[in-house]
Amino acid sequence: MPALALLSAIAVVAFEQTVEWRYGTMGIVGLLFLTVGLKARNHTCSSIGAVILALLFAGPAF
Repeated sequence: MPALALLSAIAVVAFEQTVEWRYGTMGIVGLLFLTVGLKARNHTCSSIGAVILALLFAGPAF
């Protein structure tokens, strides 16, 4: 079980680093809002994070 937790933690850190490298600081802020909102079951916070990430992903299309 500890090996699964370690692999999970490594995967999360790798994903966060990829988002930061690709989308910068606002990508991390959006991911943080989305994660905290989902954990706290706060729809406003998770919606803000989802909107930030959606705007970053669709940015080149505008």
